[in-house]
Amino acid sequence: MIPIQKVAKQTGVTVRTLRYYDQIGLLAASSKTEGGHRLYTEEDLRKLQQIQFFKGIGYSLKDIKEILADPKWNWSTSLKAQLAFIMEEQARLRLIEQGLRELLGGLVVEGGEDVLAIQKFIQLASQDRKRRYSFKESLFDDKELELLQKVPHMRGDDPDSLEWIALIGQLKQQMKRGDVSSPKVQSIIRRMLEKQEENFSGEEEFIQKLWDVRMSSSQSEDLGLYPIDREVLEFMEQAYEFYMSLQSERLAP
Repeated sequence: MIPIQKVAKQTGVTVRTLRYYDQIGLLAASSKTEGGHRLYTEEDLRKLQQIQFFKGIGYSLKDIKEILADPKWNWSTSLKAQLAFIMEEQARLRLIEQGLRELLGGLVVEGGEDVLAIQKFIQLASQDRKRRYSFKESLFDDKELELLQKVPHMRGDDPDSLEWIALIGQLKQQMKRGDVSSPKVQSIIRRMLEKQEENFSGEEEFIQKLWDVRMSSSQSEDLGLYPIDREVLEFMEQAYEFYMSLQSERLAP
């Protein structure tokens, strides 16, 4: 017979958990000492391993209790149902993950103004997804819809999206000084244009269409874009125009 403390040490299952399993009739100790301490057999340990295995693939304690009590348990039906449950749970968690990434991206863009970022996140979350899809289909052709998949977004965890989020956040911080010609602002604009060239070289018409949508608060909302403040967009546009004017001067004979 194996005392409960040794079982806990061997299996990594806490004494408290073992007592709970006993309490709910999932794994009762085969015996007890005169002092009332639980004692387990090798068969009890094998049953505990089964419980941990079923827990590991997502079964609830209630289901595990039924599985262990029924020698004619229908494994095919049960595993298919469990797989469907796990897939639904994964989809739910992916949505939660995307929401958290979007909110974290919003905090970066808003320069740590958490209340504003949360308000904008709620605004995005409340949008009608069917309406968003319909608007996207009406505005872009098939080729542009493919390009749209490459556009960085607030819930992305890819390097491009993360860098764009950081660049917009930096630009908003620089906007407080109001100088589009500052070296820092121009460095941000240059990097934005480099990123644009890397992903959308030769797609100026698409970029312009996307920018026109971005500059319209209603169309941005319809497309599901993160609501960047109008003054930030105007500052970005002014900084871009200044950057292009400098490039023209350098190229002039």
